[in-house]
Amino acid sequence: MEQKNSGISVFQRYLTIWVALCMVVGVLIGRFLPQIPEFLNQFEYAGISIPMAILIWFMIYPMMMKVDFQSIRNVGKNPKGLFVTWVVNWLIKPFSMYGIASLFFMVIFKAFITPELATEYLAGAVLLGAAPCTAMVFVWSTLTKGNAAYTVVQVATNDLIILVAFVPIVKLLLGVSNVQVPMTTLFLSVMLFVVIPLILGILTRVIVSKSKGTEYFENTFIHKFDGITTIGLLLTLILIFSFQGSVILENPLHILLIAVPLVLQTFIIFAVAYIACKLLRLSHDIAAPAGMIGASNFFELAVAVAVALFGTSSPAALATTVGVLTEVPVMLLLCRTANRTKGWFDNEKA
Repeated sequence: MEQKNSGISVFQRYLTIWVALCMVVGVLIGRFLPQIPEFLNQFEYAGISIPMAILIWFMIYPMMMKVDFQSIRNVGKNPKGLFVTWVVNWLIKPFSMYGIASLFFMVIFKAFITPELATEYLAGAVLLGAAPCTAMVFVWSTLTKGNAAYTVVQVATNDLIILVAFVPIVKLLLGVSNVQVPMTTLFLSVMLFVVIPLILGILTRVIVSKSKGTEYFENTFIHKFDGITTIGLLLTLILIFSFQGSVILENPLHILLIAVPLVLQTFIIFAVAYIACKLLRLSHDIAAPAGMIGASNFFELAVAVAVALFGTSSPAALATTVGVLTEVPVMLLLCRTANRTKGWFDNEKA
């Protein structure tokens, strides 16, 4: 057992290297073995890749097993973390994204891109900014030892707000009157990445605890899944970059230009939420996921809307795709930052 834990520790210690290798492997597959992503792309429904959904399940399921109903009920006793999530995601993030993207695309990068391209890149950035993350938050929460029950409630309430706030915000910032949100994508994502894994996780917890005891579940069974989240993350990276391999190789300069404001926005939003939690004296296991949920994006929704509004090969769709490409490496860096600054929160209690 000691050797196994040591192996996992070494594996996670060099996670950045594994991530870089997986990105390279994904791009090479997309370039030299395009038949593989073409085949996998056939398994898609409502803009959601079924193979990717399966891999995300591998990442989410271990965390969901840590959730029990009592913990969910207790979240209401300390709602400040929820308030931080709501305020940052809906009153700050979409508007800061619009401001930062406008500054870079319309002013700083004016010599490199045409006004027409700048407008569509801005549209793609706004779609990302108005769609805070759903599925991947559970991965970031796991990697930062977040409070599983609290993260579930943060994500669930955020999904409810998306239903009513996404369209008005996009219309306000872009002046687009014909925003058509693919509701099937939205509802299917919530069901696939929140509701179903949560039910299965809780059922697993109840069944194993009843048959083998709570102590066995907490000390032995749950640890059988150690490392699965990380492996699922790396396989997801290979899949994402294989899907986008040709895009990366054909648009290297523009991908870099788009990435700059998106990455800057990610760091700023994380810092705002994370520091707000510190000022409110929240514990680290609430603060870290609160920072992650605003910093990352619901890219399935953003890409689907960009394609519906502007077309598959549009600059707006490219901008949302760059959001997918930059998210995982940047979020892993933020996870490391959150773990290294855990000491800031050691005196706080949940």
